Amino acid sequence: MLCDIDGVLRHWPAPGHADLDRAHGLPAGTLAAAAFAPSRLHPAITGETTDEQWRAAVAADIADACGSVDVARAIVAAWSELMPRVDHEVVSLLTRVRDVMPVALVSNATTRLEQDLARQDLHNLAHTVVNTARIGVAKPDPRVCLIAAERVGVPVERCLFVDDTAANVAAARALGMPAVHHRRPEDLRDALAPVLDPKHPCTQGC
Repeated sequence: MLCDIDGVLRHWPAPGHADLDRAHGLPAGTLAAAAFAPSRLHPAITGETTDEQWRAAVAADIADACGSVDVARAIVAAWSELMPRVDHEVVSLLTRVRDVMPVALVSNATTRLEQDLARQDLHNLAHTVVNTARIGVAKPDPRVCLIAAERVGVPVERCLFVDDTAANVAAARALGMPAVHHRRPEDLRDALAPVLDPKHPCTQGC
């Protein structure tokens, strides 16, 4: 099983960036626009730049709007301390399924991902973590799915890919990989029912 992290396993606070903009008198969307501009984000999630370099560049980008580099750095530091909410139902499902099949967490992430997972005691949830910043390509590039399948030692057609982003799901399916577009925990529960529920019809050989 190949499972996305953000939007499935954990969820970042929705107001986050907007709250920081508002608290510092910045136009709405200032921080998000700088942090997630493709020219900034893509190098960070493919390992061309480190997480620290990415955040430093974001601070530099918003310095003029903030009135000083020091204020910009303080805002980025506050943003960096935001913690995502962990979906404990998903944690429970992954904990159960890892006893019967290999599980990989697969995420478009920066070099800070492993530290963040450890901080929330999620670092041992899966057999392996595929962090795009460590492999040089990011979803929806199909190479991410191929690398993840290789890591768990399972042919692509026998992997289950779970992601909250439709483009990533489509990329997995194009490889012949069964995939679930995750929008709520029930989506994951239903997908795993044939494996986790001994009374499920498919467990009986459908």
